[in-house]
Amino acid sequence: MHFSKTYAQLLLTLPPELRESAIQYRQLKKIINQIVAELTSLGLSPDVLHHVPHHPPSSKEKGKQREELRYDTSAPNGPRVVYEFANIAERVEPRLRVCLDPNESPPSDAPGPSSSPSCSGVAVSFPIPHDVLKVALNSSPFLEQPGGIQEGSGGEITLDNGVLPPELIIPLVSDTTFFRTLTEALNSLSAYLVTKRTEFETTLRSLSYDISSASRPSSSTSAFLPHSQYSSDPANISISSHSLSLAPRSDLDTWRQIFQLYMEADIFQGHQERFRGERDVEDAEKRLQAFTHELTDRVSKGALKLRMKQSQLALKTFLELNKFILDLRKFQHVTAEATRKILKKHAKRTALPLAPDLASPFVVRPDSEDRALALARSSTRSIESLSLSLLLVQALTETLLPIIPHIDDYSCVICTGLAFKPIRLRCSHLFCVRCLVKLQKRGEEHCPICRAPTVLAADRSNVDWALLNFMKDWFPVEAKKKLQQNEREAAEEEMQELGLDVRGCVMM
Repeated sequence: MHFSKTYAQLLLTLPPELRESAIQYRQLKKIINQIVAELTSLGLSPDVLHHVPHHPPSSKEKGKQREELRYDTSAPNGPRVVYEFANIAERVEPRLRVCLDPNESPPSDAPGPSSSPSCSGVAVSFPIPHDVLKVALNSSPFLEQPGGIQEGSGGEITLDNGVLPPELIIPLVSDTTFFRTLTEALNSLSAYLVTKRTEFETTLRSLSYDISSASRPSSSTSAFLPHSQYSSDPANISISSHSLSLAPRSDLDTWRQIFQLYMEADIFQGHQERFRGERDVEDAEKRLQAFTHELTDRVSKGALKLRMKQSQLALKTFLELNKFILDLRKFQHVTAEATRKILKKHAKRTALPLAPDLASPFVVRPDSEDRALALARSSTRSIESLSLSLLLVQALTETLLPIIPHIDDYSCVICTGLAFKPIRLRCSHLFCVRCLVKLQKRGEEHCPICRAPTVLAADRSNVDWALLNFMKDWFPVEAKKKLQQNEREAAEEEMQELGLDVRGCVMM
């Protein structure tokens, strides 16, 4: 299947606003045909240009591109063509620079028959039509006498004064239209992406406010006490599981589970040891579909309950933002491929050297003004440059995920559960009360992390009251489960110390 058909089918999978900003691949193909016709009218058909030496390749060109631009140094002296781009009035205009050889006739001391005729003028032998060449020579500032141009009997052009200009400039009208159409499309796409990024950031800020309002902690209610209502002495703190509960109208635990699933999905970026970095489009699409299916399945089964309508709307917006990032990734891939294909087709059909890399509208520099998009060459993209889709993913995760504190940041390093009730040793390391009690019963004196002798010296005064209130506020469900587990383990240990069987009651 031709790429033009594949390109059209891929665009149909994208939203209409992205399709309207895509480059016109078929229009550019038609302009290439016009370029070939123009070169042929100049006597520079692709067959002729294939045998004309071009400029030497630069050190940045490599592989097949360097082979195509190879300059044959063994070729005889004569006219050669340099395909170049001139910046005129902030526009790129391609043109041909025909470098003429003023030393085409052999020198006087060269070996050869002495009876060879001498030329009073210098002949120009090149397959450019004579009318084009005459106009170029007459307009050249290097000729003092424009009238000294004559046409020989064999069709060659001679100059009476024997002086040739070092080069001729031939503008390419159709080629200028080609690159102007392509660059204008990319610049228009760049301006469109600036607008879409602004809309994305505005929606993201609104979404963060909605999620914050829908996942309020217990401190948002009047029943929450940030301090002990009985004593300010931390040694007298006692927590009951009945005091641990969610706010009456809060989806805190639901959004924590949603964000946990989202981090485990690793949709757009890999953070595991097996794979790190930006994922390709196909893998990201599969992961987003799997995440959406798992989320929908849990909501339908009642495992995830969104009590507030605000949460339901926020979840819909959250999924739409992720879908937009995926569509943007697809659009970036198809645009880059279309640009690469059309430039390759341009070089192949016209036999002109491959054009330099064009600026990519999907590359963002963090140091650009007003955080706007900045064009940068993809071949020389610096480390500071990021793709727009990757920048939006980072903005999404850095804005939304910190709204809900993650339980892993407040876990005990021994049991890996929530460190509730938190005990902070003199060495500043934190453990849950049950793990610390077990260490003391085994007579272990040293901290499991830094090996400081602080375990046996810990008592009820080492309870971190501020952190306990924070956990009670933000992790009421996890704290309640951990407290009940601690009470059950303490009761079993007490029964074992009394010599009672804790496996269950036995009916006699």
